[in-house]
Amino acid sequence: MAELSNQLMAAAVLAYLAAMVCYAGEYAFGKRSRIGRAAVRPAKQLVGAGAPVSDDVVPDDAPVVEEPVRRDRGELVGRIAVGVNLLALLLHLGGLVTRGVAADRMPWGNMYEYILATTFIASAVWAGVVLARPAVRHLGLFATLALVVMLGAASMIAYTPVGPLVPALHSYWFIIHVSTIIIGSGIFLIGAVPAAMFLIRNGYDEGKRRFPYTLGKHVPEAIALERLTFRLHAFAFPLFTFGALIAGPIWAEASWGRYWGWDPKEVWAFISWIVYAGYLHARATPSVKRTVATWIALLGFVTMLMNLFGVNLFFEGLHSYANAG
Repeated sequence: MAELSNQLMAAAVLAYLAAMVCYAGEYAFGKRSRIGRAAVRPAKQLVGAGAPVSDDVVPDDAPVVEEPVRRDRGELVGRIAVGVNLLALLLHLGGLVTRGVAADRMPWGNMYEYILATTFIASAVWAGVVLARPAVRHLGLFATLALVVMLGAASMIAYTPVGPLVPALHSYWFIIHVSTIIIGSGIFLIGAVPAAMFLIRNGYDEGKRRFPYTLGKHVPEAIALERLTFRLHAFAFPLFTFGALIAGPIWAEASWGRYWGWDPKEVWAFISWIVYAGYLHARATPSVKRTVATWIALLGFVTMLMNLFGVNLFFEGLHSYANAG
Protein backbone atom coordinates (compact mmCIF):
# COMPACT_ATOMS: atom_id res chain seq x y z
CA MET A 1 0.00 0.00 0.00
CA ALA A 2 2.84 2.40 0.79
CA GLU A 3 4.38 1.83 -2.64
CA LEU A 4 0.99 2.21 -4.31
CA SER A 5 0.55 5.52 -2.49
CA ASN A 6 3.89 6.75 -3.82
CA GLN A 7 2.96 5.72 -7.35
CA LEU A 8 -0.44 7.39 -7.15
CA MET A 9 1.13 10.61 -5.87
CA ALA A 10 3.68 10.55 -8.69
CA ALA A 11 0.83 10.10 -11.17
CA ALA A 12 -1.09 12.93 -9.48
CA VAL A 13 1.84 15.31 -9.87
CA LEU A 14 2.14 14.40 -13.56
CA ALA A 15 -1.59 14.97 -13.99
CA TYR A 16 -1.35 18.36 -12.28
CA LEU A 17 1.50 19.21 -14.65
CA ALA A 18 -0.60 18.17 -17.66
CA ALA A 19 -3.51 20.26 -16.38
CA MET A 20 -1.15 23.19 -15.90
CA VAL A 21 0.03 22.90 -19.51
CA CYS A 22 -3.57 22.86 -20.75
CA TYR A 23 -4.48 25.83 -18.56
CA ALA A 24 -1.44 27.61 -19.97
CA GLY A 25 -2.67 26.87 -23.49
CA GLU A 26 -6.01 28.50 -22.82
CA TYR A 27 -4.35 31.35 -20.94
CA ALA A 28 -2.06 32.11 -23.86
CA PHE A 29 -4.32 31.44 -26.83
CA GLY A 30 -7.91 31.48 -25.57
CA LYS A 31 -10.24 34.43 -25.65
CA ARG A 32 -10.52 35.88 -22.19
CA SER A 33 -13.84 37.45 -23.09
CA ARG A 34 -15.31 33.95 -23.46
CA ILE A 35 -14.70 33.00 -19.84
CA GLY A 36 -13.54 36.19 -18.14
CA ARG A 37 -17.00 37.75 -18.13
CA ALA A 38 -20.23 36.63 -16.59
CA ALA A 39 -21.96 36.44 -19.95
CA VAL A 40 -21.04 36.86 -23.59
CA ARG A 41 -23.46 38.34 -26.06
CA PRO A 42 -23.00 37.89 -29.81
CA ALA A 43 -21.74 40.93 -31.64
CA LYS A 44 -24.26 42.83 -33.68
CA GLN A 45 -23.86 44.76 -36.89
CA LEU A 46 -26.01 47.35 -38.51
CA VAL A 47 -27.11 46.24 -41.96
CA GLY A 48 -24.88 47.94 -44.46
CA ALA A 49 -22.38 49.11 -41.89
CA GLY A 50 -18.79 48.12 -42.22
CA ALA A 51 -17.80 47.84 -38.55
CA PRO A 52 -19.31 46.09 -35.55
CA VAL A 53 -21.30 48.24 -33.18
CA SER A 54 -21.60 47.43 -29.48
CA ASP A 55 -24.91 46.53 -27.89
CA ASP A 56 -24.93 49.80 -25.98
CA VAL A 57 -25.17 51.98 -29.09
CA VAL A 58 -27.38 49.90 -31.39
CA PRO A 59 -30.85 51.50 -31.71
CA ASP A 60 -33.70 49.30 -30.57
CA ASP A 61 -35.40 49.44 -33.98
CA ALA A 62 -32.29 48.86 -36.08
CA PRO A 63 -32.19 45.62 -38.08
CA VAL A 64 -29.38 43.45 -36.87
CA VAL A 65 -27.66 40.30 -37.90
CA GLU A 66 -25.67 38.09 -35.60
CA GLU A 67 -22.16 37.08 -36.47
CA PRO A 68 -21.60 33.34 -36.58
CA VAL A 69 -20.14 32.06 -33.33
CA ARG A 70 -16.66 30.75 -33.95
CA ARG A 71 -15.45 27.82 -31.96
CA ASP A 72 -12.87 28.89 -29.41
CA ARG A 73 -10.17 26.24 -29.36
CA GLY A 74 -8.69 27.85 -26.27
CA GLU A 75 -11.91 27.23 -24.39
CA LEU A 76 -11.86 23.58 -25.47
CA VAL A 77 -8.32 23.27 -24.11
CA GLY A 78 -9.53 24.90 -20.89
CA ARG A 79 -12.28 22.33 -20.51
CA ILE A 80 -9.73 19.57 -21.06
CA ALA A 81 -7.58 21.19 -18.37
CA VAL A 82 -10.44 21.01 -15.87
CA GLY A 83 -10.99 17.33 -16.72
CA VAL A 84 -7.31 16.50 -16.24
CA ASN A 85 -7.33 18.57 -13.04
CA LEU A 86 -10.19 16.47 -11.69
CA LEU A 87 -8.32 13.29 -12.62
CA ALA A 88 -5.30 14.59 -10.69
CA LEU A 89 -7.55 15.28 -7.71
CA LEU A 90 -8.79 11.66 -7.75
CA LEU A 91 -5.23 10.34 -7.97
CA HIS A 92 -4.27 12.65 -5.13
CA LEU A 93 -7.13 11.27 -3.03
CA GLY A 94 -6.04 7.73 -3.85
CA GLY A 95 -2.51 8.50 -2.73
CA LEU A 96 -3.75 9.88 0.58
CA VAL A 97 -6.14 6.98 1.26
CA THR A 98 -3.58 4.28 0.48
CA ARG A 99 -1.03 6.10 2.64
CA GLY A 100 -3.49 6.03 5.52
CA VAL A 101 -4.26 2.37 4.95
CA ALA A 102 -0.56 1.52 4.88
CA ALA A 103 0.05 3.38 8.15
CA ASP A 104 -3.24 2.24 9.75
CA ARG A 105 -4.02 5.82 10.84
CA MET A 106 -5.06 9.19 9.47
CA PRO A 107 -2.51 10.27 6.83
CA TRP A 108 -1.20 13.45 8.40
CA GLY A 109 1.28 12.32 11.04
CA ASN A 110 4.37 14.08 9.67
CA MET A 111 5.36 17.02 7.50
CA TYR A 112 5.21 15.06 4.23
CA GLU A 113 1.73 13.74 4.90
CA TYR A 114 0.58 17.14 6.14
CA ILE A 115 1.59 18.73 2.84
CA LEU A 116 -0.17 15.99 0.89
CA ALA A 117 -3.36 16.53 2.88
CA THR A 118 -3.20 20.34 2.70
CA THR A 119 -2.62 20.38 -1.05
CA PHE A 120 -5.48 17.91 -1.50
CA ILE A 121 -7.84 20.32 0.29
CA ALA A 122 -6.49 23.17 -1.83
CA SER A 123 -7.04 21.14 -5.00
CA ALA A 124 -10.57 20.17 -3.94
CA VAL A 125 -11.42 23.79 -3.17
CA TRP A 126 -10.07 24.90 -6.53
CA ALA A 127 -12.11 22.20 -8.28
CA GLY A 128 -15.22 23.44 -6.52
CA VAL A 129 -14.49 27.04 -7.45
CA VAL A 130 -13.80 26.36 -11.13
CA LEU A 131 -16.85 24.13 -11.51
CA ALA A 132 -19.10 26.69 -9.81
CA ARG A 133 -17.55 29.71 -11.54
CA PRO A 134 -16.06 28.85 -14.95
CA ALA A 135 -15.34 32.57 -15.42
CA VAL A 136 -12.23 32.21 -13.23
CA ARG A 137 -10.81 29.22 -15.11
CA HIS A 138 -7.76 31.16 -16.27
CA LEU A 139 -6.55 31.08 -12.66
CA GLY A 140 -6.06 27.33 -13.10
CA LEU A 141 -2.57 27.92 -14.50
CA PHE A 142 -1.47 29.50 -11.23
CA ALA A 143 -3.47 27.19 -8.95
CA THR A 144 -1.95 24.04 -10.45
CA LEU A 145 1.49 25.67 -10.45
CA ALA A 146 1.18 26.21 -6.69
CA LEU A 147 0.10 22.59 -6.20
CA VAL A 148 2.98 21.23 -8.26
CA VAL A 149 5.52 23.36 -6.37
CA MET A 150 4.15 22.30 -2.98
CA LEU A 151 4.02 18.61 -3.88
CA GLY A 152 7.49 18.81 -5.40
CA ALA A 153 8.82 20.36 -2.21
CA ALA A 154 7.12 17.62 -0.19
CA SER A 155 8.80 14.90 -2.23
CA MET A 156 12.26 16.50 -2.26
CA ILE A 157 12.69 17.78 1.28
CA ALA A 158 9.99 16.21 3.44
CA TYR A 159 9.41 12.65 2.26
CA THR A 160 9.12 10.19 5.14
CA PRO A 161 8.53 6.41 4.87
CA VAL A 162 5.30 5.09 6.32
CA GLY A 163 5.55 4.46 10.04
CA PRO A 164 3.61 4.62 13.32
CA LEU A 165 2.74 7.85 15.08
CA VAL A 166 5.01 9.24 17.75
CA PRO A 167 3.48 8.68 21.22
CA ALA A 168 2.57 12.35 21.69
CA LEU A 169 0.13 12.15 18.75
CA HIS A 170 -1.92 9.24 20.09
CA SER A 171 -5.08 11.19 20.90
CA TYR A 172 -8.46 11.85 19.34
CA TRP A 173 -7.36 15.50 19.23
CA PHE A 174 -4.92 14.38 16.54
CA ILE A 175 -7.91 14.11 14.19
CA ILE A 176 -9.79 17.18 15.42
CA HIS A 177 -6.90 19.62 15.73
CA VAL A 178 -4.84 18.64 12.72
CA SER A 179 -7.78 18.17 10.34
CA THR A 180 -9.16 21.66 10.96
CA ILE A 181 -5.70 23.18 10.54
CA ILE A 182 -5.29 21.27 7.28
CA ILE A 183 -8.65 22.43 5.91
CA GLY A 184 -8.02 26.04 6.88
CA SER A 185 -4.47 25.99 5.50
CA GLY A 186 -5.59 24.38 2.22
CA ILE A 187 -8.17 27.12 1.67
CA PHE A 188 -5.61 29.80 2.55
CA LEU A 189 -3.27 28.22 -0.01
CA ILE A 190 -5.76 28.41 -2.85
CA GLY A 191 -6.92 31.84 -1.63
CA ALA A 192 -3.42 33.21 -2.16
CA VAL A 193 -3.80 32.61 -5.93
CA PRO A 194 -6.62 35.11 -6.63
CA ALA A 195 -5.00 37.46 -4.09
CA ALA A 196 -1.75 37.60 -6.06
CA MET A 197 -3.55 37.81 -9.39
CA PHE A 198 -5.77 40.63 -8.12
CA LEU A 199 -2.69 42.73 -7.39
CA ILE A 200 -1.29 41.90 -10.83
CA ARG A 201 -4.57 42.60 -12.63
CA ASN A 202 -5.08 45.82 -10.70
CA GLY A 203 -1.62 46.98 -11.70
CA TYR A 204 -2.34 46.10 -15.32
CA ASP A 205 -5.58 48.09 -15.21
CA GLU A 206 -3.59 51.06 -13.89
CA GLY A 207 -1.40 50.97 -16.99
CA LYS A 208 1.62 49.05 -15.74
CA ARG A 209 3.06 46.98 -18.58
CA ARG A 210 6.17 45.42 -17.08
CA PHE A 211 6.41 41.90 -15.68
CA PRO A 212 4.52 40.56 -13.73
CA TYR A 213 1.68 42.97 -14.49
CA THR A 214 1.54 41.77 -18.08
CA LEU A 215 0.18 38.49 -16.69
CA GLY A 216 -2.96 40.36 -15.72
CA LYS A 217 -4.11 40.77 -19.32
CA HIS A 218 -5.87 37.40 -19.52
CA VAL A 219 -7.18 36.89 -15.98
CA PRO A 220 -10.68 37.83 -14.78
CA GLU A 221 -11.57 41.36 -13.73
CA ALA A 222 -9.85 42.71 -10.62
CA ILE A 223 -13.09 43.11 -8.67
CA ALA A 224 -14.00 39.44 -9.21
CA LEU A 225 -10.56 38.31 -8.06
CA GLU A 226 -10.71 40.47 -4.96
CA ARG A 227 -14.14 39.20 -3.98
CA LEU A 228 -13.05 35.58 -4.45
CA THR A 229 -9.99 36.26 -2.27
CA PHE A 230 -12.13 37.66 0.51
CA ARG A 231 -14.68 34.83 0.43
CA LEU A 232 -12.02 32.12 0.60
CA HIS A 233 -10.21 33.80 3.49
CA ALA A 234 -13.41 34.57 5.36
CA PHE A 235 -14.38 30.88 5.13
CA ALA A 236 -10.95 29.57 6.17
CA PHE A 237 -10.32 31.93 9.09
CA PRO A 238 -12.85 30.45 11.58
CA LEU A 239 -11.57 26.95 10.85
CA PHE A 240 -7.98 28.01 11.38
CA THR A 241 -8.98 29.86 14.55
CA PHE A 242 -10.63 26.77 16.00
CA GLY A 243 -7.75 24.48 15.06
CA ALA A 244 -4.90 26.74 16.15
CA LEU A 245 -6.29 28.67 19.13
CA ILE A 246 -8.96 26.38 20.60
CA ALA A 247 -8.35 22.71 19.75
CA GLY A 248 -4.56 23.11 19.84
CA PRO A 249 -4.33 24.59 23.36
CA ILE A 250 -6.86 22.08 24.71
CA TRP A 251 -4.74 19.21 23.37
CA ALA A 252 -1.58 20.88 24.69
CA GLU A 253 -3.04 21.06 28.18
CA ALA A 254 -4.03 17.39 28.04
CA SER A 255 -0.60 16.30 26.73
CA TRP A 256 1.86 18.71 28.37
CA GLY A 257 -0.08 20.23 31.27
CA ARG A 258 -0.24 23.76 29.83
CA TYR A 259 -2.42 25.51 27.29
CA TRP A 260 0.32 27.66 25.81
CA GLY A 261 4.08 27.39 26.04
CA TRP A 262 5.42 29.70 23.30
CA ASP A 263 6.70 26.74 21.32
CA PRO A 264 7.96 27.88 17.86
CA LYS A 265 5.01 26.21 16.12
CA GLU A 266 2.58 27.91 18.50
CA VAL A 267 4.24 31.28 18.04
CA TRP A 268 4.11 31.15 14.25
CA ALA A 269 0.55 29.86 14.23
CA PHE A 270 -0.37 32.83 16.40
CA ILE A 271 1.50 35.18 14.04
CA SER A 272 -0.42 33.75 11.08
CA TRP A 273 -3.69 34.20 12.96
CA ILE A 274 -2.86 37.82 13.77
CA VAL A 275 -1.97 38.60 10.15
CA TYR A 276 -5.10 36.98 8.72
CA ALA A 277 -7.24 38.72 11.34
CA GLY A 278 -5.58 41.94 10.25
CA TYR A 279 -6.49 41.20 6.64
CA LEU A 280 -10.16 40.64 7.44
CA HIS A 281 -10.23 43.80 9.56
CA ALA A 282 -8.55 45.81 6.81
CA ARG A 283 -10.93 44.36 4.23
CA ALA A 284 -13.90 45.48 6.33
CA THR A 285 -12.52 48.99 6.83
CA PRO A 286 -13.70 51.35 4.05
CA SER A 287 -10.69 53.66 4.43
CA VAL A 288 -8.20 50.87 3.72
CA LYS A 289 -7.47 50.24 0.04
CA ARG A 290 -8.25 46.77 -1.24
CA THR A 291 -4.69 46.46 -2.54
CA VAL A 292 -3.30 47.10 0.95
CA ALA A 293 -5.65 44.52 2.48
CA THR A 294 -4.67 41.97 -0.16
CA TRP A 295 -0.98 42.47 0.54
CA ILE A 296 -1.74 41.62 4.18
CA ALA A 297 -3.44 38.40 3.03
CA LEU A 298 -0.33 37.41 1.06
CA LEU A 299 1.83 38.21 4.07
CA GLY A 300 -0.35 35.79 6.02
CA PHE A 301 0.40 33.08 3.47
CA VAL A 302 4.13 33.75 3.82
CA THR A 303 3.84 33.21 7.58
CA MET A 304 2.01 29.94 6.89
CA LEU A 305 4.90 28.77 4.72
CA MET A 306 7.34 29.76 7.44
CA ASN A 307 5.33 27.76 9.95
CA LEU A 308 5.26 24.73 7.65
CA PHE A 309 8.81 24.66 6.33
CA GLY A 310 10.92 26.95 8.50
CA VAL A 311 9.70 25.82 11.90
CA ASN A 312 9.66 22.11 11.02
CA LEU A 313 13.11 22.09 9.43
CA PHE A 314 15.10 24.66 11.41
CA PHE A 315 13.58 24.87 14.89
CA GLU A 316 13.38 22.41 17.73
CA GLY A 317 10.24 22.19 19.80
CA LEU A 318 7.43 20.02 21.06
CA HIS A 319 5.82 20.18 17.60
CA SER A 320 8.89 18.93 15.71
CA TYR A 321 7.30 16.03 13.84
CA ALA A 322 8.76 16.72 10.39
CA ASN A 323 10.32 13.26 10.15
CA ALA A 324 7.97 11.39 12.46
CA GLY A 325 6.37 8.16 11.33
